[in-house]
Amino acid sequence: MEPILQVKNLTHTYSLGTPFERSAVKNMSFDIQEGEFLGIIGHTGSGKSTLIQHLNGLLKPTEGQILLHGKDIWSEPKKIREVRFRVGLVFQYPEYQLFEETVYKDIAFGPTNQGKSGAELDHCVREAARLVGIRDDQLDKSPFELSGGQKRRVALAGVLAMEPEILVLDEPTAGLDPAGRENLMANIRHYHENKRRTIVLVSHSMDEIAQNVDRILVLKRGGVLMSGTPSEVFARAEELLSAGLDVPQITRIAMALKRRGLEIDPAVYTVEALERQINALRKGGAAC
Repeated sequence: MEPILQVKNLTHTYSLGTPFERSAVKNMSFDIQEGEFLGIIGHTGSGKSTLIQHLNGLLKPTEGQILLHGKDIWSEPKKIREVRFRVGLVFQYPEYQLFEETVYKDIAFGPTNQGKSGAELDHCVREAARLVGIRDDQLDKSPFELSGGQKRRVALAGVLAMEPEILVLDEPTAGLDPAGRENLMANIRHYHENKRRTIVLVSHSMDEIAQNVDRILVLKRGGVLMSGTPSEVFARAEELLSAGLDVPQITRIAMALKRRGLEIDPAVYTVEALERQINALRKGGAAC
């Protein structure tokens, strides 16, 4: 099956032809499958932000291509606005972009620009609000009366209301307290499970990535360091740590137990998986 999105030999160079020339992404290639939940991790400066701004055409490649359903998104530059409706990007701290007088109007802004109106628009707004946990009685409120976590959900609903084929989230839980982070991620998981849309999650939190995604893309210095399922990536935990990246807390504990001589597979990244291994050791058997 053809990938929904393909990044082919992508290079982006800032300040091209000047003494300040710098390539943030260098000859990067990977595919994203339809319905996949992909996590992207990497240090500051690894190219994450530059990469995701190419996925919906906010940046144009210096070299290479972004293919959506096999078609170069820049093949018809005048239609790049349509690409931005199909690939929805939620920036870090999106609540700073709220500006309408009510929550309803803020969520309705994007789909209105798509040409939706009347009952169709109302359905999109209310369904998006429901998906992120915004109650009907909150729709008539000013977004500025809401908490930080609620504002974040309003901003997310504004993108979901445009019904994008691909949802790209840049550090969606940054700045939220632990309860707010888990609540928002639960909304995102619910959206993925119910809509089966493709999601790309950029996060600095290895635990957040490990507990939510199907596959992880690890970036380093503008290129792909590794790609695989969470189990495959965290099996290379020592390599991640030596590259200056983090691993989930449970993986760290498993690595410490392994160093102490226990027959533990350090590639685990959930409490349940580590618990199964420890219980198997206690019984003198193998972990399943």
